[in-house]
Amino acid sequence: MSTIQFIGTSDSEFLQRFKNEIIPELRKQISKEFQPKEPTEYLTRAEVCKLLKIDLSTLHRWRKDSMISSYGFGNRVYFKRHEVEQIINQNKLS
Repeated sequence: MSTIQFIGTSDSEFLQRFKNEIIPELRKQISKEFQPKEPTEYLTRAEVCKLLKIDLSTLHRWRKDSMISSYGFGNRVYFKRHEVEQIINQNKLS
């Protein structure tokens, strides 16, 4: 971004330069940093078992041992996809 000198600059020159140089540069910087938030995807126990290729009893043991977080609603149990993927990535082998 260039330096703007206010001395000897008229209002119209300032506004024109602001519209043509500063606003587009700010938009470019903001669009690089801002990414829209994706909605959370919830998985059922069966979906997690299929994704991880494990048995339901293994998933139950992992929940019991607090190795994986789960969320309940009524009699249903759900898992957040990004948390499951995060656990896989944290435990990857070298």
